[in-house]
Amino acid sequence: MTMNPELVLFAGTRPEAIKLAPVALAAGEFGFRARIVATGQHPAMVDQALAPFGVAPDDRIVLSRATGTLSELFTRLVPEVDRVLAERRPAAVVVQGDTATTLACALAAFWRHIPVVHVEAGLRTGDLESPFPEEANRQLVSRIAALHLAPTPAAAAALRAEGIPDEKIVVTGNTVVDAALHIAGQGLPPKNGAVAAAFAGHRPRILVTMHRRESWRSGIGEVLGAVMQIAREFPGARFLLPSHPNPKVRQIVHRILGTCNAVTVTEPLDYPDLIWALSRSTLVITDSGGIQEEAPTFGVPVLVARDTTERREAVDAGWARLVGTDFAQVVSAARAVLTGQETGPGTANPFGSGDAAWLTMDAIRGRIADPGRMLTAGAGPDAA
Repeated sequence: MTMNPELVLFAGTRPEAIKLAPVALAAGEFGFRARIVATGQHPAMVDQALAPFGVAPDDRIVLSRATGTLSELFTRLVPEVDRVLAERRPAAVVVQGDTATTLACALAAFWRHIPVVHVEAGLRTGDLESPFPEEANRQLVSRIAALHLAPTPAAAAALRAEGIPDEKIVVTGNTVVDAALHIAGQGLPPKNGAVAAAFAGHRPRILVTMHRRESWRSGIGEVLGAVMQIAREFPGARFLLPSHPNPKVRQIVHRILGTCNAVTVTEPLDYPDLIWALSRSTLVITDSGGIQEEAPTFGVPVLVARDTTERREAVDAGWARLVGTDFAQVVSAARAVLTGQETGPGTANPFGSGDAAWLTMDAIRGRIADPGRMLTAGAGPDAA
């Protein structure tokens, strides 16, 4: 009896797990076995993110980390990934996005001549310092991936501009839209009572998420100060802020927002609770990439608290506005939304309609079924 070919899906962070879960669920329909490997980058968060989809890691890499640096993570992760690949010998490796896990696993697979499938390929700011180090991670993976699954035509165009041939690029949409719709469709109330209480009633509801490392020094303080000012101007508004687990970030949150009754600060939310809150929000203030992709599905405008974004499609479509971490810009833009001067464009989500996982697996099947089409090296025709 012939076994179905195996795909190994590596997930080290919560966003990776959320965006790969729909792919794992769709794999069986296309004749593949999906094997999810949790890399240990953020161990507890991967399990938490996968659970609402009814899936769990098939393998776990346990890492001993002392310093918490990226170099430590990378040097300890690559040998463990190589061990998994030597044991499993999969038909292809699937990585998502821009994390240290994505780059480490892509390199380990490439060195073993295993095709690398890059989900959410082609996002670019063109600035290696922003987001850091994610922009570099994405560009490096693009040099060695065999199949580039771009979420939008613009992402595909960015890949072609770097010399990647058309036959290695497929526009699929973003699987996070599949994930958000899957969870929202379950219609479950939030498990966290504080979330339900914060967003009860008919009033302006603002979801705030800040976590990016480059904002820790001063940017988070500016944005949270803006939140305080918005709360003063709109006393009926309610704010929900799932706090980042980093102690420095939590100190800033407590110092600035600790006495503001309009702001509910919680632990990081389970994905279903986050989607429940997002789908009921009037406005989102965030530096998260995923929320920029999810919010348009629910018709929610986004203020992006970053100077650059690799998700320009949301900005170009009118769903998102870049405000950086400038106090005045955040307050002004929020005021425009909350007074009705600015609203979302009412157009479809530029990141897809919920069929990205199906298109992803269709693209993988086409290349795996015809091994001659699944190139294992380089980005262009002259790759070694």
